[in-house]
Amino acid sequence: MSPLEISDLITAVDPATGRRLPVRRAEVVERLRAHGDRRAARIVAELPADQDGVLDGVAVDRLLISVHTELQRLSEELRIGERLVHLLRPLFTAIRASGVPGPYRLVDIGCGLGYLVRWLAATGALAPDVELLGVDLDAALVGEAGRLARDEELRCRFVHGDALALPEAATVYVSTGVLHHFPEPALTDFFAAQGASPALAFCHYDIAATGLAPIGAWMFHRARMRHPLGRHDGVASARRAHSDETLLRTAAASGMRPLLYEPRRVANPFCTTLRPVLGLRPHLEAPLRQALGRSSRRLLGPEQLAQAAP
Repeated sequence: MSPLEISDLITAVDPATGRRLPVRRAEVVERLRAHGDRRAARIVAELPADQDGVLDGVAVDRLLISVHTELQRLSEELRIGERLVHLLRPLFTAIRASGVPGPYRLVDIGCGLGYLVRWLAATGALAPDVELLGVDLDAALVGEAGRLARDEELRCRFVHGDALALPEAATVYVSTGVLHHFPEPALTDFFAAQGASPALAFCHYDIAATGLAPIGAWMFHRARMRHPLGRHDGVASARRAHSDETLLRTAAASGMRPLLYEPRRVANPFCTTLRPVLGLRPHLEAPLRQALGRSSRRLLGPEQLAQAAP
């Protein structure tokens, strides 16, 4: 049985309007107990609620902002920005070479506090013809991301809402640490929606499903996270990670060419923490491989992954 993450259960929004919905503490506690996770149930039971048993939205927002601030350390230590740029620069080079005129729009799905978008804006790692946009369904997180960007005087934007229902189309969708939140059927729909959009590509980083991932997650979150919620959800995330085969299978629902960069079978498991699944409009694969140069050998499709099987 796949573990549940507390952060997924203590907030709820209307998908059509983005309006926050009340969450009853007792219902979350009971769901976690029924799932066999009594530790998580105890954590939720200690969260503040009003006289009707509805979780205190302000307290929940404050907690999630604190946890995501600590999670930013993981992105910094794993050099997520540099890793993504290693693929995004050649990807936009391939898009330009294909004749698609700019400007281009990069949309970070589930951006949280917007670390990736803010890092890209602060470093100027991508060319000026790439607009940077972060989107999240959590109003408190995306509001804090916008505040940080304004304080840092960065050229990027943050929007509260559904990233796949924006009035302005994305050129490339990205995310970090989002895919494991979806069960396989929902993940298939997630990729299919991107394929149905005008987007030319996606590049989603998530936890590599290795036997060492839960151990590494426990060590990091024990050392870095102060609140029990962050420690619990960090390990649960690693345990929920999708296999390489699942990612390629579900990504194929987009109608794009599914590819994995540095998949588990061809990488050192002691060094593999996060790795991306990509989807490309078919005409972009050749120019992307050319732009990647020797690194293109690390980019595998379903048939190459099967050949790499032990």
